[in-house]
Amino acid sequence: MLELRPTCEHCDKALPPHADDARICSYECTFCAECVDGLLQNVCPNCGGGFVPRPMRPACNWKNDNYLGKDPARVAPKHRPVDPAAHAAFAAAIRDIPPAGR
Repeated sequence: MLELRPTCEHCDKALPPHADDARICSYECTFCAECVDGLLQNVCPNCGGGFVPRPMRPACNWKNDNYLGKDPARVAPKHRPVDPAAHAAFAAAIRDIPPAGR
């Protein structure tokens, strides 16, 4: 189950469960869309994968107790700012490869 991390790992922007600008990689590294599109160039600094919009967990119990009330979002932030120069060097070799081909 997704943790729904509460902030961007780089800029620490709040990304509550209903944030439509939250992006995740396949390892659930979480960044805001602005960091993904700008600094990160759609390359995860932790694994090299690409990003997709993070799904939103239903706020209401529509069916079978599958909702935020039963499975709340993570509260502890995971703030790990990216070194822009180091990431630029890392991303340079793979940013033009589509995520599915990395």
